[in-house]
Amino acid sequence: MTDATIDFTPVTDLVAGLLDGVDDARLADPTPCGHYTQAQLLNHLLGLCLAFTAAARGETGPHNDAPPGEPATALEPQWRGELQRRLATLADVWSAPSAWEGDALAGGVTLPASIMGLVALNEVAIHGWDLARATGQDYALDPGVVEALTAFTGQDAHDQSAREGIYGPVVTLPADAPRQDQLIALTGRDPAWRP
Repeated sequence: MTDATIDFTPVTDLVAGLLDGVDDARLADPTPCGHYTQAQLLNHLLGLCLAFTAAARGETGPHNDAPPGEPATALEPQWRGELQRRLATLADVWSAPSAWEGDALAGGVTLPASIMGLVALNEVAIHGWDLARATGQDYALDPGVVEALTAFTGQDAHDQSAREGIYGPVVTLPADAPRQDQLIALTGRDPAWRP
């Protein structure tokens, strides 16, 4: 799997499939993503979809020209449908070969588009795991996606200063731990986390 051939659809569809399993009465409950509640995590997903869609289109503007702020603790009433639409759009825009060419801007950072695409995919995949774990749902990423993101995320695994503000320290797992658990551990999350 190369950067230019990564299909976001298996990941975006997987995350979209979690949304009906989110209990509106539990939106203030914790997630494995730092101090984010479920509502904040969902708002973060809503925002990052806009930012990385704009990045794929080569756009600049309010969705991607500054680092994201703290996500809101309340969700708009139609958040499920809106997030499903934004995830589908994100997958669609990154399916264009041109999205992976040149530079791209998101979160106030400009990167080669081939790297930004991996950042976008990683954000959706890992936050999808956060949401699944927080809401007690199954979550199994495509093995090819796991391998691509493990290689990408593991680049700075032994340099915490390079990971500062992005990931916590790598969680140590047995060498024979499942590959998806190893990916999650690289992001500073404990694969055994439960609400």
